Amino acid sequence: MYAYNFGPNHPMSPKRLELTSMLARELGIYALPHVGVEASRVASDSELATVHSAAYIAAVKRVGNDPSLSDPDRGLGTEDDPAFAGMHEASARLAGASLTAADALISGTAVHAVNFGGGMHHADREKASGFCIYNDAAMAVTRLLDSGVSKVAYIDIDAHHGDGTQNIFWDDPRVLTISLHESGLTLFPGTGFANEVGGPRAQGSAVNVALPAGTSDGGWLRAFHAVVPQLVAAFGPEVIVSQHGCDSHRDDELSHLNTSIDAQREAALSIGALAEQVCGGRWLAMGGGGYNIVSVVPRVWSHLMAIAAGRPVPLRTPVPPRWREHVLERYGREAPLLMGEDADIWWRSWEVGYNPSDALDRTVMATRKAVFPLYGLDPWFD
Repeated sequence: MYAYNFGPNHPMSPKRLELTSMLARELGIYALPHVGVEASRVASDSELATVHSAAYIAAVKRVGNDPSLSDPDRGLGTEDDPAFAGMHEASARLAGASLTAADALISGTAVHAVNFGGGMHHADREKASGFCIYNDAAMAVTRLLDSGVSKVAYIDIDAHHGDGTQNIFWDDPRVLTISLHESGLTLFPGTGFANEVGGPRAQGSAVNVALPAGTSDGGWLRAFHAVVPQLVAAFGPEVIVSQHGCDSHRDDELSHLNTSIDAQREAALSIGALAEQVCGGRWLAMGGGGYNIVSVVPRVWSHLMAIAAGRPVPLRTPVPPRWREHVLERYGREAPLLMGEDADIWWRSWEVGYNPSDALDRTVMATRKAVFPLYGLDPWFD
């Protein structure tokens, strides 16, 4: 997976995957009972074609074989998605890992699965976008549906709107896409507003919470709990697929949100609990965005893996010394001492009241008004 590399100055550095894997190993997550680590594989053209067109796949191969042949109309060779040798194979390998995870749920060999290298949610059917070449999230959802799963809920908590995944399932009533992200008024890709609710055959299948810039832990978790559990329960999926981009963290330079490690861990715990309540625990989790490669990404995704393994890592757990030494020697940076940040993640339940003068509450209410009635829910009280 480390071959997915747009170059040394690009934010999407493969170092974040290497450091995450090493931290998880040092924490003992890979050695936990019932945890298995599967080798990734390159997704086949026919598997990629369940989401992307043959012409687009051919274009990715062509540009990957000769990076001088950029194709900006398809988003290849742009500033966000620079061309690099082996682009097709590296991107298809990320997708193959998510397909392997989906297959484990389908076969029953796993109830929870994680591909922290995946979550490429901006890629559309015909175009790369936002550091994403192939949309592995959409491919995993499609694989689940093709296996006979009747409904899938896709929950995206990346700081950026999950536009590619939403677009792919825009008119498919079998898929509920929920995206909790910074407003498109202040952040790429400029989409994901409350009035985007799905196509004519699938009204209510797309749900968007466009958070105001500066939203911190309490507001972020308030918004999540005011929208996500109610709609997932009403939709009744057989599997939850989630994308855990951690670029909403206050120290990430590519967004303007203000969350902590602790809040993102809390959201992962809530999604895992929702899977237990609604779909027998069947849960496939992915990584996504996240560009603070030392302080944020490895901790958030190690927490995610530990939660999926049924052994959450306490926030006051010391970061393993060997990992900290590696970071200092390899990257010349001081790593954090603890797995958490001692953040105050208290959030105010929606049931205690709605404040129309608060921008966060107005955002949440706009989403609830747009979608809740389509599920027979009251936007004020449910």
